[in-house]
Amino acid sequence: MTSASAPAGRVLLADDDRAIRESLERALMLEGYEVLTAEDGVQALTAAHAEPVDLLVLDVMMPGVDGLGVTRVLRAEGDRRPILMLTARVETSDRVAGLDAGADDYLPKPFELEELMARIRALLRRAGPASADDGERPEPVLQAGDLRLDPAARRVWRAGREVELSKTEFDLLELLARNAGIVLDHPTIYDRIWGYDFGPDSKNLAVYISYLRRKLDAPDAPPLIQTVRGVGYTLRPQEG
Repeated sequence: MTSASAPAGRVLLADDDRAIRESLERALMLEGYEVLTAEDGVQALTAAHAEPVDLLVLDVMMPGVDGLGVTRVLRAEGDRRPILMLTARVETSDRVAGLDAGADDYLPKPFELEELMARIRALLRRAGPASADDGERPEPVLQAGDLRLDPAARRVWRAGREVELSKTEFDLLELLARNAGIVLDHPTIYDRIWGYDFGPDSKNLAVYISYLRRKLDAPDAPPLIQTVRGVGYTLRPQEG
């Protein structure tokens, strides 16, 4: 458990279910987080605009403005703070809608509290300030076939076309690009990206891979990310 003398971060939690909201608030506070709460999307937007928070946890289905709407507004304003979406919807298309709105991660209900905390830690870790000295040389741009990835600027191009990615999408693609041609198994990817292996039944990774493919692969272009059944994924760009 995180020491109370060193706050782990400031979280904005929005859920219209009072029991869930208060339960999660207590759990987050016990882990050392400072927590702001909102009952709906309007309150969440007001708090996000007024308060310095490190991460937002948004329920998808809220009255007025739902979690998707909150996310779209913040992203349209250029707000890049990490967003974790909570959803009772089980269809992949519904979860992808959250990623499309700009969320960095999603967690279907019901969920284990341990998994929620692991995902929050991973998002905050990746969103943490980079330790950059003025004299430090920038990381070189990664090139894999017609894919270009700039780790410092967090920008991606495929065949000269820039591709907009969420924080988690970028981290996943960067991991694959740095290991181009190497098959990474599911536990390794989960550990490197989320800091936690969600087990063989989790579809989280498959959804992100599917979404990356949708964004990266043009109809006439060869697929970059390939599935190695029973093992994991690899990035194998076509030669020439």
